[in-house]
Order: sequence, then C-alpha cells, then structure tokens
Amino acid sequence: MSKQVIVITGASSGFGALTARALARAGHTVYASMRETEGRNAPQVAAVAAFSSENNVDLKAVELDVASDASVQAGIARVIEQEGHIDVIIHNAGHMSFGPAEAFTPEQFAELFDINVLSTQRVNRAALPYLRKQGTGLVVWVSSSSTRGGTPPYLSPYFAAKAAMDSLAVSYASELTRWGIETSIIVPGAFTKGTNHFAHSGSPTDKARAAEYDEGPYAGVPDQALKGLAALEPADADAGSVAVAIVDVVGMPFGTRPFRVHIDPSQDGAEIVNGVADRVRAEMFRRIGLEDLLKPRINA
Repeated sequence: MSKQVIVITGASSGFGALTARALARAGHTVYASMRETEGRNAPQVAAVAAFSSENNVDLKAVELDVASDASVQAGIARVIEQEGHIDVIIHNAGHMSFGPAEAFTPEQFAELFDINVLSTQRVNRAALPYLRKQGTGLVVWVSSSSTRGGTPPYLSPYFAAKAAMDSLAVSYASELTRWGIETSIIVPGAFTKGTNHFAHSGSPTDKARAAEYDEGPYAGVPDQALKGLAALEPADADAGSVAVAIVDVVGMPFGTRPFRVHIDPSQDGAEIVNGVADRVRAEMFRRIGLEDLLKPRINA
C-alpha cells in the first residue's frame, strides 16, 4: 500500500478522530482538520501531536472550519504548500439534532444543511482542482444508514441533511471519474456509543412548540426512540469499525474500491435499499450510453 496524503474533515472527535489515527497508523500522511485549533479545540490539537509522537506516525492537525469558505481555502492551501499534493479527501464533518421537526426553525434546518452538506461543496471546490490536475485521487463521503434505512422520529433535520449529502456524493461520483477521481461512500449505522454524535446533538429553538409534542400525544416518544435505537445495537458494536472500513477502502488499489460500504451492526435495512438504488443508477447510465462514468479512468 502506497503512502497517501489525506485530509479528513471534522476530525476533532468521533469517527473523524478515530479514522485519522487509524489512517496514520496504516502509514499515511493524515491531516486531521478541525476548527478553532487555537481555541476550544486546542486540547484536540495537542492530542493529535501527542499521538503522532508516541506512535511515530505522520498525523497533523490543520485549521479548517467547514462553515467558512475562507478557512477551507486556507486549510487546503496549507496542505498543498506542505505536501505538494493531496491524494484523498474524506468528508466526515457533520452535526446531529434531536427533537420534533416542527419545533426547529428554518434557520436551524439551514445550519444543519450548511454543516452536513454545503461544507462538502466548500471542500470540494478548494481541493478538487488539485486532484483533477494530477489526474488521480479518491473522495470518501461518510454518509448515514438513515438516508435509506429505518428512520425513527425526532431526527428529521439530520436525516434530511445526510440524505442531501448522500445524493450529492452520488452525483459527484460520475462527474469525477473521467478526471481519474474515485468515489467511495461509507454508510455507518446508528452507533449510540463510542462517539459524541448523540450526546452533543442540537435541540429545537422553539421550546414551546417542542413542549406541545412532549406533553401531548408524543409524550415518551423521545426516550422510546433513543432507548430503542440503543437496544438494536449489539453489545459488541464498535464505532472504530467505521475507521477500519475507511482504512481498508483507502488501501485498495485504484479502480477496485467499492462504491458503498455499509457498517451497520443494527441492520436497519439501508444496505438493501441502497443496493437497489445503486443498481438502478448503473442501469440508467448504461441506457444513456455513459457506462464509462461508473468507473474512474486510469490516467497515464
């Protein structure tokens, strides 16, 4: 396996931090990007440096706020300045919210879409020109089984945003193959342990509207939904398995990587539905004479 230069977003905690460390241990040069590296995430920056030193790996933190175009441009430019190229972009940054859909303001929905969807567009516009110029690369998208699997109540802003991100990933995939850029979509299930995803989830701004649900016919639904999700998760479910899957995908030879990889201990059905949807997509490309867009071109 060749050493690759990798940038991963949202790497201060959760899947991002786990994946950054696993990739570095696998021998890659990894930039764990995060915001506020000199502020609230300064301890995470120190932890990255300590891990790199203690394990003799090439792991570095880089300032990159996915909500800021200027910050994204500066972060990607810094990596290029230091390494000369980027081989892999991993879209991992995201945020969850929990509560009845009606109680979230439109502005809250927009914020969730900004973090989970528009962030990937900022990073792509900053990084893809370099990957296209070099004629090879890999874009990994960390999606969610919620985009097509079982969707319990009270997670609608997050579910909608992740579905939009997944759809964007699918569209980008075929628009990058002739540039020699490969795509792989990682689909984790609902890991309720091992990350701060649920613990740090946002809540509705309209507390009065939320109370109408919580004190009305939907009383008890939030607890039942969360407890039910946790109960579906096997005792041995390990959030680190997502990092392992990403390491495996990155390490595969160019042109052989799977379009999707599901890591879903709870088996919520997303793998079945995605399988059908991806076959329909492939068949459409064949019918319109663009079958070559399903696989990345190997550029000499």
